[in-house]
Amino acid sequence: MKLTKMSLAVAVLVASSSAFALDVKNVKVKGDANVFYSTTDIKTGYAGLTGKDDLFGKDNSAADASLNLMISADLEKNDYVKVSGAAAYTVISTLGLENNFVSNVWAGSHTATTGTGANYGAPLGGAKVENANWMTEAWIAVEFQKATKSTLKIGRMELDTPLAFTEKWSIEKNTFESAVLLNQDLPDTTIVAAWVGNGNGNEQFGEDAKGVLADGTLPAGTTLAMAPVVNADGKFTTFGMNGAYAFGVVNNSWKPLKAQAWYYELPSFATAYWLQADFKNEEGILAGGQFTSGKVGNGDNSGTYAVMAGYEKKDVVTVKAAYSQTSDKGALHGANVATTTGYSKLYTEAWWNYGYVTRTDTYAYNVTVEGKAADVELGLYYTSAFAENAGDLNAEVTLTAKKKFGPLEGTLAYVYTDADDQNNGDAYNIVQAYLTLKF
Repeated sequence: MKLTKMSLAVAVLVASSSAFALDVKNVKVKGDANVFYSTTDIKTGYAGLTGKDDLFGKDNSAADASLNLMISADLEKNDYVKVSGAAAYTVISTLGLENNFVSNVWAGSHTATTGTGANYGAPLGGAKVENANWMTEAWIAVEFQKATKSTLKIGRMELDTPLAFTEKWSIEKNTFESAVLLNQDLPDTTIVAAWVGNGNGNEQFGEDAKGVLADGTLPAGTTLAMAPVVNADGKFTTFGMNGAYAFGVVNNSWKPLKAQAWYYELPSFATAYWLQADFKNEEGILAGGQFTSGKVGNGDNSGTYAVMAGYEKKDVVTVKAAYSQTSDKGALHGANVATTTGYSKLYTEAWWNYGYVTRTDTYAYNVTVEGKAADVELGLYYTSAFAENAGDLNAEVTLTAKKKFGPLEGTLAYVYTDADDQNNGDAYNIVQAYLTLKF
């Protein structure tokens, strides 16, 4: 399952095999290189923008590049256990684009020093943008060969659980330092127990405060990045202030239906659970239901539910419609607790404007249409969200086109946004380009 899936990214594997007399086999190296670009005619509301409405203009555009490398290997195998490991490394760079073509960056892992006279975002008075690099993954997995169908994975890794997960939509991704135990002794059932000690996502409840530092530098999450997901320089901090436990059960005994239940506890701080069931039969009928609830400290319990229905004809078209509703109390309504992006796994989540569908006392709609024509993957996404006591996302409409050229993948996206609390309530446009080379 995705929880233990190895990511892209890479670095140097644990230690020399000869030092531990390990029989290293099946060594694999993989990775990708990316360049992301975004431009908008919004006047207010984005990091570093100068109040202009110049689509493709320098001060209304952002760009970034990344290189992710991973090395993995089987370290030991006998009658009792199979031991594997991996390490991954990420480098984020502007390639100097902020000095010529754009005034903004994507990644929150960048730092910048103000007052240097560099030709960076005018609101900052000019700033020198620094590259960032860090080890995104470094883990060991022990797969037991007898007595039990279990795997223990320990170290720095990606996670994919409903309320705490690795986000991959931006140029950077957050990871965790944790221990995960998977058990599959029961037929068609996976039981998960996880301890999450640290994370490098710019989480809402993390130990580091955001803001301009005393030395004049800018950490992630301020006016530096357009799409921040990771702490400055990829720094890992205590997850949820005291760490967290997660327990899950995923069952697929009846093949058209996948059901899952999750429980989370952040000691002395918060509790939450997530229930979900997804149906897909051979005729392509899709249906799903989600419910999540949580409580922070002595606050009120929250509740969120979502439903989805749709149809899929493989390699031709997928059409889905979804509805969600959050309660009028509580602070946890389904967003990823590992970052402040507001991104969620709810069926109604927007393509770009995250955080609206999980606001308190909000109902939201989503329609998704995906298809393929002449080897081009096409997407049409519509989301609207209406909150009782906050700004409404009246409409987000996104069109995407993706094309693969061997290992090179290119995506173009157009986003139309009409939101009460953005751009003084005026609608605006975004154009984005993504290039990814996989190897």
